Parts: sequence; C-alpha cells; structure tokens
Amino acid sequence: MGKINWGRVIAGGLLAGAVLNVFDWVLNGVVLMDEWNAAMTALGKGDMGGGMILWFVVFDFLLGIAMISLYAAIRPRFGAGPQTAAWAGLFVWFLLWFLHALGEAPLGLFPANLYWITVAAGVVYVPLAAVVGAWPYKEAAAA
Repeated sequence: MGKINWGRVIAGGLLAGAVLNVFDWVLNGVVLMDEWNAAMTALGKGDMGGGMILWFVVFDFLLGIAMISLYAAIRPRFGAGPQTAAWAGLFVWFLLWFLHALGEAPLGLFPANLYWITVAAGVVYVPLAAVVGAWPYKEAAAA
C-alpha cells in the first residue's frame, strides 16, 4: 500500500471543485437565482453578490480537495475506481447536503423547496464530482 499522493489529491480535488462549481452555478446561480435572492432579501441580506459568490466558489474547491482526500484514504480498503469515488461523494453529500438541510430546515430561514431541490440535485452531482476528481489520482510510490 502506497502513501497518499498529496499532489494528486490537490489536482483531483481542484478538478472535483470545478465540477461542483459548474453544477452549483447552474443550479443556484441560474435555475434558483430568483428564489435565493428573494430568500436573502427576506432575511435582510439583499441579493447574493460577488463576495458571497466568491466564498461559495472557494468553498467548492476546498470541498473538492477534502472529498478526494477521503477517496485517497478509503481506496486501500474499498479499492481504486469510480465506485469507491462515488461512495466518497455520497458520504460528503450525506454530511454536507442532507444532514445540513435536515438540521437547518426547521429553523425556517429559507423556503423548504430550496433545501430539498439542492439536496436532490446534490445526490447526483456530488458523487459525479468525486468520480471526476478521483480519475487522475494514483498512489505515491512506496519508499
């Protein structure tokens, strides 16, 4: 068993982050933009703007790196390949999409449809991002 190849974790994580950013932009920045802006305005925050969007872009790249780190950590036990990457993505989706929505939705900060649409879409695109990001990953050679 080789050591984790951190250079490839970063590269794959940035690739996964790019996939997350594309899907998040289409879903939240195009399809649900009006609903998000209305929800933010109702909270007294105004429309989603540049600084907030920049934070989400950076967050997706950091999340991609974390997700590929998880893939690298579990691949010796579950095997290399897209199925293991998809499981890593599903685990991340469960923690950050599903459980987050489940915990925050009862507060009523945002309309329920915003939670459940993003959760439903995320179960597809988060594992896909993990599979794409895991593609270039190879273990470091054993010393």
